[in-house]
Amino acid sequence: MPTVEPVRRTPEIEEFTNRWLIHPLAARLVPCFAAMRVSANVVSLAGMTCGLLAGFAYYHYADRWYALAGFALMIAWHVLDGADGQLARLTRTQSELGKVLDGICDYVTFIAVYVALAAAMRPAFGVRAWALVAVAGACHALQAAAYEATREDYRSFASEPTPLPSGTARDGATDRSSARGLRRVFARLDAYYQRVQRELAGGHARYRRRLTDVLDHSPGREASIRAGYRASFAPAVRRWSVLSSNYRTFGLFLGAWFQAPAAFFEFEILGLSAVLAILSVDQRLRYVRFLRRIEDACASR
Repeated sequence: MPTVEPVRRTPEIEEFTNRWLIHPLAARLVPCFAAMRVSANVVSLAGMTCGLLAGFAYYHYADRWYALAGFALMIAWHVLDGADGQLARLTRTQSELGKVLDGICDYVTFIAVYVALAAAMRPAFGVRAWALVAVAGACHALQAAAYEATREDYRSFASEPTPLPSGTARDGATDRSSARGLRRVFARLDAYYQRVQRELAGGHARYRRRLTDVLDHSPGREASIRAGYRASFAPAVRRWSVLSSNYRTFGLFLGAWFQAPAAFFEFEILGLSAVLAILSVDQRLRYVRFLRRIEDACASR
C-alpha cells in the first residue's frame, strides 16, 4: 500500500467546514479506496453520481424528507470531491485529465440540482423559473471560477511548489503517441480554464507575471517574498470562502427546507455577485500594494 502522505493542503486558507468535517471524512476514505485500487477518477464519477441523485431528491423538495436526502447526497458529493484529489496524490496518479474531470463533475452536480429545482418551481413560477435559475447558474460559474483561481494563486505563491516525484504514474498513461496527444489536449484545457479563472478572480495575468518575474530575479529573497505573500493574502483568501460550494450547499438546503428555493437563487444573483465584485477589487488592490512594496525593496538593494 502506498505510504505517501495523502493530504497536502494550505490550512490557513481552508474554509472551516472543509477543515473540520469534509476533509477529515475524505481522509478516512482515501486509504480504503487505495487498498481497493479504486482510481481517483472513479471517485470523481461516484461523487458526480451523488450529485445527480441529489438533483432527483431536490426535484421533490416539497417533501422535506426528500430535501433532507438531497442535502445528505450533496454532503456525500463534497466528501468524495475532497477524496479524489487526496487519492490521486497518495497513489501518484495526478493528471490533467483528472483535474478536468474533477471540474466537470463539480459543474454537473450543480447543474443537476439547479435544473431539478427549476423544473419543480415551474408550476408556480412558469418560464420565470428557468430564467431565474439560468441567470443564477451563470453567476455561480463566475463566482466559483474566481474563488478557485484565488486559491490556486495562493498555493502557487505562498510556498515552494512541490515537484512531482520521478516515476509518477499518470492514470496509467503510456508512452504511446496517442496517450501523449491526449495528455497535451487535457493540459491545454486545464491551462485555458485556469487563465479564465484568474481573470475572474481579480488576480490579473499581469500581476502574476510581475510577481513571477520578481521571484525569478530575486532567488536570495524568495523565502521572504513568499512569507510576505502569505501574510498579505491569507486573510483575504479566507474571506473568499463565502463563494465556496459548501455555502451554496447549505443555502440550497435551507431554500428547499423552507419551501423557498427562489430566494436562494435571487441571493446568488444579487448578493453573491456583489460580494464577488467587492472581493475582486480588494484582490487587485492587494496585488498592487504588495508588488509595489517588494519591487521597491528589490530596487533599493
